[in-house]
Amino acid sequence: MDGTTARLPERHRLPVRKLVAASIGNAIEWYDWTIYATFSIYFATQIFPKGDERLALINTLATYALAFFFRPLGGYLLGRFADVRGRRPAMILTIVLMAGGSVAIAALPTYAQVGWLAPVLLLLARIAQGLSLGGEVSNASAYLAEIAPADRRGRYSAFFYISTGCALLVASLLGFTLARTLEVGRLNSWGWRIPFLVGGVLGLVGLWLRRNLEETEQFERNREKAERVRRPLTTTVVEHPKAVGRLVGFTMLSTLCYYTFFSALTPFAVKTRHADATDVFLALSIATVLFIALQYPMGALSDRIGRRPQLLVWSAATAVLVVPLSTLVAPGVGGLLVVFCVGLGLYTAMTSIAPAVMSELFPTELRGLGIGAWYNLTVALFGGTAPLMIQLLTGSSFFWYVAAGALVAFLVILTLPETRGEPLR
Repeated sequence: MDGTTARLPERHRLPVRKLVAASIGNAIEWYDWTIYATFSIYFATQIFPKGDERLALINTLATYALAFFFRPLGGYLLGRFADVRGRRPAMILTIVLMAGGSVAIAALPTYAQVGWLAPVLLLLARIAQGLSLGGEVSNASAYLAEIAPADRRGRYSAFFYISTGCALLVASLLGFTLARTLEVGRLNSWGWRIPFLVGGVLGLVGLWLRRNLEETEQFERNREKAERVRRPLTTTVVEHPKAVGRLVGFTMLSTLCYYTFFSALTPFAVKTRHADATDVFLALSIATVLFIALQYPMGALSDRIGRRPQLLVWSAATAVLVVPLSTLVAPGVGGLLVVFCVGLGLYTAMTSIAPAVMSELFPTELRGLGIGAWYNLTVALFGGTAPLMIQLLTGSSFFWYVAAGALVAFLVILTLPETRGEPLR
């Protein structure tokens, strides 16, 4: 012995508070978008004329879809803002916009009170939320990826949807509680406002958590380089066309999965398949707990086996199983539980590593804008129309549509290079 003591390497400690603060904005954004789709069956005839309930619901969902097309604009503007001004100020701005829109919807006058001004005000609130969410996903993803060690990027990314899943669980449990305790008449008249008020409160919590976030070193090192980029959107296409194509390819399926299982399936099950609303909310709540529980293990798995094989399993299994699962959407909690648990369990293979996968596609000076613009354009095209499509397509046609999207995503993912453990560009 030479008198020295061998020192074991220090165990890595996750900066949990920082990870939660970075992720909570996305959680609030998705909470608000989910409760809009989920409670649309109750407030549609409050904001639009009551004469034709189906038309009122279609108009409400069309407003939902239209707001999605402001997401690419928000992704472009707020993504560029984050690339040249910082991730932190961009994330604070997005959470203010989203919480403000939620409170505005909660306070909306009805069609009976102000006529067509009611749907106009609803649209304006949704536009603000669309712009906000367009920037939040890209900026929070970039922040999480940039603060993570290269060999733990999957684990850090998992917090993105852990917090999101918790917020969605709140939305689902709130829906379950309101459906259980309030009669339909009260839900239609005022009960639907409660979830939007809760969204405003969550926004205040998010602001408090983000107030002391530090800027990322990667942004600070590349700030001047980002400022020198001219025509950044064109640059992403000209200099990184494969990155853009791959992002669009797997985001298409991710978006369809999200809006199928977290949003569109609820009104479809209640209105079209005549399932009990309480059963639907209960099944979704249980499946959401599973969704949350699997995020970190799946993120850690990707740090060991890689992103590509995990994404291939997700897309292939979705292509094969989504149509058979659709046949189980019927009255009774058992079948609904299988549908939600299998669908969301598979989906965690993607959500757990989404910030890592997207951030690994673009260099730092284009990361916020590159993700923001192309991710949100894809979401607008396929996610914004999902609730509307599920109303318009009869029987299992919508689920064949999702299966086709899964096949396309599988073929795109086959071309994806493995980036596990590699430094960010």
